[in-house]
Formats: sequence, C-alpha cells, structure tokens
Amino acid sequence: YTGGEPASPTHVHRLHQHHPHLTITNGYGPAESMGFTTTHPIPHTTHATQSPLSIGRPLTNKHAYILDTHLHPTPPGTTGELYLTGDGLAHGYHTQPTTTATHFIPNPYGPPGTRLYRTGDQAHWDTHGNLHYTGRTDTQIKIRGFRIEPTEIETTLTTHPHITQATLTHGDQQLTAYVTAAPGVPAPSPDALRAWLRQRLPEHMVPARFAVLDRLPLTPNGKIDKAALPAVEAPLTRGGRQPRTEAEELLRSLVGEVLGAVAPLSMDDDFFDHGGHSLLAARLTNRIAATLGVTLTLRDVFRHPTPAALARRIDEVCDRPALPRLTAGLPRPERLPLSFAQQRLWLVGAGLGAQGTTAYNVPMAVRLEGEPDVAALRAAFTDLAERHEPLRTRFVTADGDPYQVVDQVPAFAFEVATVAPGEVDAALEAAARHSFDLSAEHPLRVTLLDCGAGRYALLVLLHHIATDGQSLRPLFEDLSLAYAARLAGAAPARPPLPAAYADFALWQRTALTGDPLRTQLAYWKTALAGLPEELGLLPDRPRPPVAGQRGGMVRADFGTELYKRVMELARAERCTAFMVVQAALAATLTRLGAGTDIPLGSPVAGRPDEALTGLVGFFVNTLVLRTDTSGDPAFRELLARVRGADLDAFAHQDAPFDLVLDAVNPVRSLARHPLFQVCLALESGPSVVPDLPGLRAGAAEPLATGAVKFDLEFLLHADEGSGLTGAVLYRSDLYERATVERMTAMLRRTLEHAVREPGARLSELELLGDVERRQVLEEWTGIRVDTGQDTLVDRFEEQARL
Repeated sequence: YTGGEPASPTHVHRLHQHHPHLTITNGYGPAESMGFTTTHPIPHTTHATQSPLSIGRPLTNKHAYILDTHLHPTPPGTTGELYLTGDGLAHGYHTQPTTTATHFIPNPYGPPGTRLYRTGDQAHWDTHGNLHYTGRTDTQIKIRGFRIEPTEIETTLTTHPHITQATLTHGDQQLTAYVTAAPGVPAPSPDALRAWLRQRLPEHMVPARFAVLDRLPLTPNGKIDKAALPAVEAPLTRGGRQPRTEAEELLRSLVGEVLGAVAPLSMDDDFFDHGGHSLLAARLTNRIAATLGVTLTLRDVFRHPTPAALARRIDEVCDRPALPRLTAGLPRPERLPLSFAQQRLWLVGAGLGAQGTTAYNVPMAVRLEGEPDVAALRAAFTDLAERHEPLRTRFVTADGDPYQVVDQVPAFAFEVATVAPGEVDAALEAAARHSFDLSAEHPLRVTLLDCGAGRYALLVLLHHIATDGQSLRPLFEDLSLAYAARLAGAAPARPPLPAAYADFALWQRTALTGDPLRTQLAYWKTALAGLPEELGLLPDRPRPPVAGQRGGMVRADFGTELYKRVMELARAERCTAFMVVQAALAATLTRLGAGTDIPLGSPVAGRPDEALTGLVGFFVNTLVLRTDTSGDPAFRELLARVRGADLDAFAHQDAPFDLVLDAVNPVRSLARHPLFQVCLALESGPSVVPDLPGLRAGAAEPLATGAVKFDLEFLLHADEGSGLTGAVLYRSDLYERATVERMTAMLRRTLEHAVREPGARLSELELLGDVERRQVLEEWTGIRVDTGQDTLVDRFEEQARL
C-alpha cells in the first residue's frame, strides 16, 4: 500500500504469475502510525478481477477502530472512519497544536491517557473481522444525487487485464477517467473501457470521458498530480449517417443540445457514449415532449440511445391508438381498462418482458386435518371465482395497450397430489413458484397435497394483480361458505356484491382527473422534491446494472412484550404502531449509513368506498413516506416528524403511484426501484383462518417464492396474540442472509431502546448486540503483547545474528 494508493489486484496477480514463490502482504499505515498498522497476507489464488483487497488486521500492539460521527462503533458492513492507536503512534504535528488536537483525540475505548488518531480514511469490517478500505472522507463526491467514492471506480478499472493505473476527476456532473496501459499490450479504447465498466458498475459510476496516457503525472512525493492531468474533450462523432428529414434534424439538435455537444452528432451516435446519463435522459424526454409533442419514457432513451433509434421509437408512439374515453356508470367498453394499480403491476410483471418472474406471486398455505371432499372443494373454488371477477380475468394487449378480459367461465388449475410428510414444504414451495402467463391463464391456482394420516396442505396461489392484503379475508370467508354449501349439495346463497372490480377501474379512470388529481400530484411533487435517488446503505455486493429479482427471506419475531410497549408508546405520542416501527426503521437505516433523508415505500388499502370492502382484487396503492432524521433528534422528536409527514401523505393517498412517479420524474435506472428501495408494511389483526366444515384448518400462511421486488422489504404483522412478527425479504444479488439477519436484530434493539427510553437521541440508540460490540471493540481491533525493553537496534542485531 504505497504512495497513498490502494493495492491493485491486477498488480498482485502479475506478481504471483511472475514470482510464484513470493509471499505478498498488503500493508496499510499512515505516517502518523509509524509504518504498517494492519496487514493482510494475499493468497496465490487472488485473481486480477477480484474485488478490492482487504487491508487485514492490526499488528501486535496496534489497534484499529471504525467509528461513526458520534464516535460509536459501526457494525460489520457499515462504513465509518478508521481510527488508530497503539505502539508507534505519533505525538502530533510539529508546531501545529490545532491540527494535532483535531486529529489526535482521547481514546474512549482504551486505557486512560491513550489517544486515537483520526485517519480520515473510510473503511468497514467484514463479517470475518477484516478491514476494507473504501476511500477518503475528503475525496467522496456527489454526482446527480449519488454519493460516489472515486477509489471504487479506480480500483475496478485496475482489475482490467490491460490497465495498470487509474485515477478519476469530476466536473459538470460528469466523471473523467485517466488510465495507463500495461507494457507490451495494446491500450484499450475508451469505448471498450466504457463497455467493460458497464458490466461491473451502475450507470452513474461509469465515466463520461476516458483518456489513455503513457504515464500519470506525479507530485514530488510520488502521488498522482491531478492538477497536471490533461483536459479531455467530449467524444467526437464517429461519422454515422446524417439526418434525412426536418424531423430527424430537429431530434438530433435536441439530443446535442441536452448533451452540450460541441460538434454536431450523427444519427448513429450513442447518447450515453457522449456523456449522457439518466438525469440528462429525463431532460431529453422533457425537451422532446415540449418540442415534438411526443411523450417518451426513460426506458425509451435507454433502449433507443441513438437519434436514429429515437426517431423510429417516436414513429411507433405516434402510430399507437389511444384508449377510448370512459365515463363512470356507462356500460363496459369492449376493452375494459386496467385500474392504475393493475397497470403498474402489469408493467413490471408483463409489459417489461418479465413474464417469468414470481416476485408478484401470493401463495397462501393452509394446513388441514381431516378428509376434505375434493369435489366440493373444487366446486367451492369455482363459486369463488364466479363471485369475484379478478379471479377469472386475463390481461391481454392490443397494439401494446393492456386491457382486462373477464371470462364468464372460471378456468383455473386445480391439482391433487400425494406427497410424503417430509416433502410437503418442498412441494408447496415448488407449486408456489409457478410463473403466471397473465394473458392466457386466470391468476388463480389451487394445489391440494395429501400428506397421509388425514393430513393435507392446501395451497391457494394467486397473482398479485388479482389480490391484496385486504382481499384475503373475504376470499377465505366466501370459500368457506361455498364449501359448506357444496357439501350440502347446493350452490352458495349470498347477496350479490355491491360493486365489481371493473366498476372500480372505470370509476378510477374518470374520477382521478382534473383539479382533484392536480392537487394531489402537486403535493407529491413538493413532498418528494430533492429526494435521494438511492439510499446510502452499503450492500454486501456492488449494485448490478440491472436489478435482479432473486432473493431470500429472514423471519422476524419481536415478541408480544415488545409489541405491547410499541402500542403504549404509540398511544402516548398520539400516533400508530406503524409510525413507531417506521421511525425505528428510519433510525436504524440512518445509523447503518443510509443518510438522514429516508424514503420508505408503504402500501395503503386503496379502497375509497365502503362498497369495495368485501371484494377480492388489487386495490392497494403505494405511498412514499419520507423521514427526516437529521440533527440527531430524540426518538420522541423523530416520531413527531414521522406522524406529521405520514398524516399529510395519507391525506393524498388516492393519487396512483405511477402518476406520482411521472409527476415527480426522478432519475430512472434499471438498477433500482424508483423513489425508494426499502419497503415497510405492517398489517394488524388476527390471521385469517378458513372455516371448512369437517376439517380442522390452520391459519392461512404466506410462503416465500424466492423472488423479491425491492432491495429490502419489511413485511410485519401485529396481533395481541402473537405480537410483532413477520419477515424481511432481500435481494440476494445485494445482501447476504447474515447481513439481513443482523439488520433485523438491530431494528429490534432500536425498537426496544426507543420504547424504553423515547427521549434518547438517535446516536444513543443501541444497535450492536453483545457479540458484535465485543467483536468491533475488542476482538478485531488488535492484540496487546509485552515486547520487552529491547531497542530497534537490539532487534536488528538479533535478526542479523540469526
């Protein structure tokens, strides 16, 4: 670790290749700590493309701590500032008492009279107690709302097999990379480097400009002299075809205007290769809408990044027929529109080419004891689908526009199988992973598993486009009544539903227009102005350019006593249990490095009329609840902030999320969910238990499908009998299971501390458990050994003698 630059895996890999018997150690240590303070032996299996190397653990009698801004220890995986102490620590800076006082501070975790040196380096512990350097506190930059550590990009560049050195500069919201090539190999082109980085980093971390130099300029002490780096102009046009029509000429001008291009672009120049990014792409769609009267999306720009491709896309959009105007109370049109909630789900589940996903499956398992009448059960499900139209609805498209087809005859899969008792869970999970083709099949499947000895497992699998949390109670109540009737040889006698889901969809399309909608959208534009594009949580793995949907689940059981205390605090502070949990989650995320502006997604019922209470269907809307944790407030004060913000948000909950998204118009990315990446849901009340005559039924329990929708999703349930329970879903391409388990435990400790001491400030809330606290303050910080009174000269002479 020389010259202040992190060790490169590429260099290490080459050393191992050319010197296979060489032992290589990565050492870290500033001058203020006298030589190496931590070391990490690098195995010969290290690959050139490996992630940044660890800086290891402290040497004997040297100690390292990672602390937050309040000098509290940070959990593993959470970035903080690196502090050093122990043998070899300098007394201070010569004739600079002020600088000495700010960098050498009393050690709150060591013997009295010892000091800590504040390095200014950012680092984090991994789960094995190794240190990982992540950059400098004084070099982190912010571009388009993203906090970027240049070292991460520089280190990734040096893992390229033909690159030996890399450094970064920034200006005008754009990054410029300077690299040197390995001797004897052809230097990669800027286009090749850009394409290579896009496979490894999110789009906002890919530099707009590249320069390949023979060598990087250095200062007299051997560090990179960034002031001496040459200026790099925007990439020039590569001579593609020129515009053929006035419309193409106008479009090319708009693209060039947004990019600030000096030279005219061709119709084949790539928007992103010329410095475009998601913020500029949003600006481009606005310019096209204002000038050409055509509405494009961010996805259009990403998928059609050249002026020529955009021109073809505009032609497609202009040729698309509009849906007929609809008025509430009129007969159903030939093409029944989707509700806004259905449309949102159709877009992410089908319209964007993700038909194979199971992220929006809703599997409910019911354990049964007794012998069910299979024919009566099948007929009961048919009665259920006849009563609730969404269960017999297909979603098809015409010219790219989705609409509902409500079939008169239910056609759902009903399977009966025999399984061994030990294979029940696996069989349920396999059935729950069915991928619905919403255009060809109804969003309902039933599986009855005979486990032997009078035990059965009933799986009711629905697609989320046909159900939500408040649909489960009427679904199982109507199923129970229908089963009882079919056992008696009759059809169920129920009064007709006061409304159908199609009535709601038609009402919504006409009611949410004009001044009411403008008022709600105006609120959301103000409430979400300046929202961070992405939480600052440090995941276990870098965010991939395109978000994956595979994930895992961690069970959460906070117990009845904690739930009781949460309710007591909620009543005392005139708020709800949800608000207490939301405040605790926001506090936890802030302490884990997510920042002080915490947006959380949360579902709301979305049933504005009493007539919709007993319907099965997808009514739920999603709100973005923004929590301000700045200023290290007391938890009671934070709770007051949450209450005020939530009440305002709930007063404007009718605006559909997709319309809010369009109105706020955040920077879009395929790598993450827009507006929020963490979701919180808290349902209350007893679990739904079917009442099936002749059978003993357990509660309807949700199953994990292995697919997720967000980075993190906290799905909790509150009930006086079972307390506060639930699950945390997580994206496995970002997080390890152990990390989410630790995060869930931290949320519990935060809640416990907050309800016990609501006057405590956020910085005082205890996140770490006893084991983690011992690790980060004792086990990982270094060991102390008596090394005797020998001087350095004595030791040198002894080594020479040996």
